[in-house]
Amino acid sequence: MTTSFATCDLCDVHKNNTDGDFRVLPPVFKDYGARIKFAGPVSTVKCFEDNTLVKAAVDSPGNGRVLVVDGGGSLRRALVGGNLGKAAAKNGWAGVVVDGCVRDSAELAACDVGIRALALMPLPTEKRQEGQSDVAVQVQGVWVRPGDWLYADEDGIVLASKPLV
Repeated sequence: MTTSFATCDLCDVHKNNTDGDFRVLPPVFKDYGARIKFAGPVSTVKCFEDNTLVKAAVDSPGNGRVLVVDGGGSLRRALVGGNLGKAAAKNGWAGVVVDGCVRDSAELAACDVGIRALALMPLPTEKRQEGQSDVAVQVQGVWVRPGDWLYADEDGIVLASKPLV
């Protein structure tokens, strides 16, 4: 995992990109994991108030990837909690970005993985075995595709269609 980047510097270089290869996520995500700075190729899960596929993803080898979870922006259920945060760290995920909520903030803060989400919500999800993996998703109106590269630091989150550093 490379950490020799700054999202501000990446934005300076790519600010005039008009082909969609470089994208910036809106500044609505909060930090919950022990890693503030993380980067890697993207894997995606699209789900709504059901974290069955999120669990399956973090239980598999991460190989330095970043899991982007399109939770539809729901503030009603937590898609990631302490157990899934620990699994992501143990299995080599660089980070997890959730367009939705997380829970167990004290446990997540101890996990050596980047975790970003919209908010905290103590209520867990239902397990309905629903959702899709490794599909193009929209997170806060920004397209995220499997294989994109995600870079996150204290200033924000940017995406690119290929590695930038």
